[in-house]
Amino acid sequence: MKLTIANLKKGQRALIKEITSDIIPLKLLEMGCLPGNEVQLLQTAPFQCPMYLTINGSHLAIRKEIASQIEIEII
Repeated sequence: MKLTIANLKKGQRALIKEITSDIIPLKLLEMGCLPGNEVQLLQTAPFQCPMYLTINGSHLAIRKEIASQIEIEII
């Protein structure tokens, strides 16, 4: 089973392995959502959308559908 950001539990940290979609918003890439960078789930809104994350010191909110396209490795 491939793990993605959408699988993270609150407080869990992971390394981004791969982005499996070509339609990831440019803003996410500019804020450090790149392979090799660390991501941590801070919290989720009701129904897990959006998901509030820290990536390389930047705080982001992303939709679950985008989070499910970013593969990770739990650390």
